[in-house]
Amino acid sequence: MTKPTSLAQLRRVTQPPEVRLRANAEHWTASLYLRDLSPYLTWLLLRTSLSANSVTGLMILVGWSTAAALLIPGIWGPVLAVILGQLQMLVDCSDGEVARWRKTKSPAGVFLDKVGHYTTEALIPVALGIRAATLPLGGAEYLWTTLGLLLGLIIVLNKALNDMVHVARAHAGLAKLADSQTEKAPTGSLVRRLRRVARFIPFYRLFHSVELTIVALAFALVGIFVGQQVASQWLLLIMTPLALLSLIGHFVAIMSSTRVR
Repeated sequence: MTKPTSLAQLRRVTQPPEVRLRANAEHWTASLYLRDLSPYLTWLLLRTSLSANSVTGLMILVGWSTAAALLIPGIWGPVLAVILGQLQMLVDCSDGEVARWRKTKSPAGVFLDKVGHYTTEALIPVALGIRAATLPLGGAEYLWTTLGLLLGLIIVLNKALNDMVHVARAHAGLAKLADSQTEKAPTGSLVRRLRRVARFIPFYRLFHSVELTIVALAFALVGIFVGQQVASQWLLLIMTPLALLSLIGHFVAIMSSTRVR
């Protein structure tokens, strides 16, 4: 199995323009700095026998560890979660690079990638719910764990809407959507105006694992002064209605766009 002889060669093969310039598939951390770091990790991974799918499996474990870190009391749990959240995204960059170098891209890899992101972003709110409750659970404490579960469900449903669009188009015999902002633009004037307003306060971006861990850390810092449990409870009380609003807005935007026409 051939190995890269230089980082420049590795970048040329594994980070072509169609990867670096994707409008919707790249998280901002990848564009900002992770794609600059990932070739170093990919270089090391290509010198092992790990397959691209095995690297994706590692990404899943890092994601689950991100949620588990939030169960550590005090501020250090969220600090660790932020670090692990960034590491998950770094490994997420490298698994695709390994697949492109070895030419082993497969539906299984795409599926595992979805499993990693869906489960991580569902488990983080669950961990936040446990963090907001008093252990052992009893009585009113179930309110916070239930709110955490509800937040996780809303986030997963919101993520699933995009995949539902692709499934619906496939069943209808339509072509795959281009990865561009044009395809997502609503056709209704009212929805377009509301979408422009939302861009000034982009709260709908808060529900990715990276943003969730950063928000959790911000509230943990507030918790130094008001108490970690109180801060976690306020986090859930604020994030849950925002997530519901984001879900409704996402649904309306899809239905008013050409994606399902």
